[in-house]
Amino acid sequence: MTQNSTVLDPALLDRFVGIVGERHAVRDEADIAPYLTEPRGLFAGLSPLVLRPGSVEEVSAIMKLATETKTPIVPQGGNTGLVGGQMPDRTNGQVVLSLSRLNRIREIDVRSNTVTVEAGVILETLHGAVDEVDRLYPLSLGSQGSCEIGGNLSSNAGGTGVLAYGNARELCLGVEVVLPTGEVFDDLRKLKKDNTGYDLKNLFVGAEGTLGVITAAVLKLFPKPKGREVAWVGLSSPEAALDLFGRAMDQAGSGLTAFELISEMVLGFAVEHIADTHRPLQSEWPWHVLIEISSGRSAEDASALMEEVLTAGFEVGIVGDAVIASNLSQAGAFWRLRESLSDAQRPEGASIKHDISVPVASVPEFIERGAAAVASVSPQARIACFGHMGDGNLHYNISQPAGADGEAFLKLYRPMNKAVHDIVRALNGSISAEHGIGQLKRDELIATAPPVGIDLMRRVKAAFDPAGIMNPGKVI
Repeated sequence: MTQNSTVLDPALLDRFVGIVGERHAVRDEADIAPYLTEPRGLFAGLSPLVLRPGSVEEVSAIMKLATETKTPIVPQGGNTGLVGGQMPDRTNGQVVLSLSRLNRIREIDVRSNTVTVEAGVILETLHGAVDEVDRLYPLSLGSQGSCEIGGNLSSNAGGTGVLAYGNARELCLGVEVVLPTGEVFDDLRKLKKDNTGYDLKNLFVGAEGTLGVITAAVLKLFPKPKGREVAWVGLSSPEAALDLFGRAMDQAGSGLTAFELISEMVLGFAVEHIADTHRPLQSEWPWHVLIEISSGRSAEDASALMEEVLTAGFEVGIVGDAVIASNLSQAGAFWRLRESLSDAQRPEGASIKHDISVPVASVPEFIERGAAAVASVSPQARIACFGHMGDGNLHYNISQPAGADGEAFLKLYRPMNKAVHDIVRALNGSISAEHGIGQLKRDELIATAPPVGIDLMRRVKAAFDPAGIMNPGKVI
């Protein structure tokens, strides 16, 4: 059976099913459907079979058979990815490999500040488990109620905690990976220092399932902060936000655990369309910032730091208005408002989305130049800009003009992408900050990345997956 075949032999499918058992194989068309659609509805796949292994040994047997028969395998976690990396193609010739049953937390080591988890553990479940032993796993995502650790690592997920703690790659100490051949690479070590040759784990973290299947990982934990303050700030411009960020870093240092930039446009969408949301400030401001400061010493220390930051901002005129959450409930409401911004855009019609990053100092310049670029493509389009200003990552989403035809607007996808991404590249930024490449950005990556870099990635892919069965058509 070749990779490009459109129909997989029923006898071969039976062999795959035999590895996991009928109970854990999905063949019915209706039951397979949830595995073949993704959150944005951009990619709809076809597959005759979803396999749900319950052990590393079963994953190994699946991959060994896949290599022997040249059967394409598409690994899938919680199916929350936004670039189509978890979707099979439309040939109906690829098998989906769901890791959801590999969902054990194997060990929490408080003294080493590590947790060893399987790929199918849901992020929110992990948060709860380590919270019980007074520890923090700081990766925080809007999809944490359904996304899984394997997918987080495969896409090198970011989220709101990157400023203080780093992205998924920086939170990972070791991995267990099943290679396309079925071999198991067991590198589940807890070491923060290890200079014994190439750092192989980081070839798999961020590879989007194109080199192997992550089945488990050792992740860093941190002591839970003893104090946390959350504030909502109104400002006149991104330049003011950048100034405030610099002052907050100077005063709070590593205690600054989040600094989220939000435009008035997208905040207005949320207040209008998301139930039980309210403006944190009485007046409207062109831009908003959600600040979180944490302290390992005390609640009083976190409170004092926040007061210092905001007072300094008021004194120099960069803070227009601000409110500090008076309790955990209000702090949670501020964060729910921030996390609702993606969903709030849907009722406004079609949207052309960008997940970009630029150097932090270049964020205001990007926003200014981006507005002109968007207007050159669609003068009445509405810019819904928000993101993690502390690490330079913006979700720069363009909603259709009010009352316009959505399908007609989406036909501007390529020229809009080009206009925005040209500015990103001019500022030495990235066209994919935290969502990955998947199918959505594969062709643009290949066309615009340095040729030597693309060649090196292709060499790595060929070395690990010479049969070309691992998530074909993704990344490279």
